[in-house]
Amino acid sequence: MALTLLIGGARSGKSSLAVDIGNRHDAAGLPVSYVATAPDLDADMHARIERHRNERPTSWSTIEEEVDLVGAIDACGEGLVIIDCLTLWVSNLLWREISSDDIAERASVAAQHAADRADPTVAITNEVGQGVHPETELGRRYRDVLGRVNQTWAACADPALLLVAGRAVRLDDPWQHLS
Repeated sequence: MALTLLIGGARSGKSSLAVDIGNRHDAAGLPVSYVATAPDLDADMHARIERHRNERPTSWSTIEEEVDLVGAIDACGEGLVIIDCLTLWVSNLLWREISSDDIAERASVAAQHAADRADPTVAITNEVGQGVHPETELGRRYRDVLGRVNQTWAACADPALLLVAGRAVRLDDPWQHLS
């Protein structure tokens, strides 16, 4: 398990599963690091961040990094790394007016970097392509960019799991079924 991608909608069980994976590593005496990408912008986000912090054991190291995923992964060192989440990471880059092409390149480099680690990495992201068509240009750009980022990370991951209601379905390369 080099890179595992957990993808699903809001409240689908992605973060809970990642924490469970981390708890199993922690119980085995292995180090766990948590890369948090959420910006603390308002009271709602602050409450969410605090809830996530309280779900994690104090033995885990936490790196709060909104933009530099490769640097954050490197700062974790050995052991399991949990990245929560690509969804907010893409949002952070868009708010900094990073081009779609640059975001795609950063995603490719970071996904490969995570997959190449000797120790496991779990990345969490939201599936946004099954919802309502966004009304704004920024909303459509966000959906499109995150969809491409998710495809990039899924291509580097083994396994990639779609979570719905706390249950997982393995996502295979479609060519495994079409050849």
